Amino acid sequence: MKIAIIAHDKKKDEMARFVIAYKHIFALHQIFATGTTGLRIQKETGLKVTRFQSGPLGGDQQIGALIAQNEMDLVIFFRDPLTAQPHEPDVSALIRLCDVYDVPLATNMGTAEVLVRGLVNGDLDWRTIIKDRKE
Repeated sequence: MKIAIIAHDKKKDEMARFVIAYKHIFALHQIFATGTTGLRIQKETGLKVTRFQSGPLGGDQQIGALIAQNEMDLVIFFRDPLTAQPHEPDVSALIRLCDVYDVPLATNMGTAEVLVRGLVNGDLDWRTIIKDRKE
């Protein structure tokens, strides 16, 4: 599956710890990430990560474009709800696209853990069925 990983600045440490903890699962999938988050994940885990621009420079929109093309299966986006983000409209658009295209979205560690563990169990295999139907 294709998994997008995004983290606001104050959530990057948490995201790094999360990916390290589930490295054995992420290693079985294609990982995409916004710039700084992707670089950090690469350095700390050794995983191959396709990196886009940083979020404020268009990375969220690049991932959104893949969602709109039915090329993304899961988004893990650790948001910082207590800090104003200058690119909030891009964040809102990304969340909306996940809803429109039925892409599972985790915005916190608890939900991310359920989804990532679900990958192992085959709980997200329905994404393949939907992709086949839409093509």
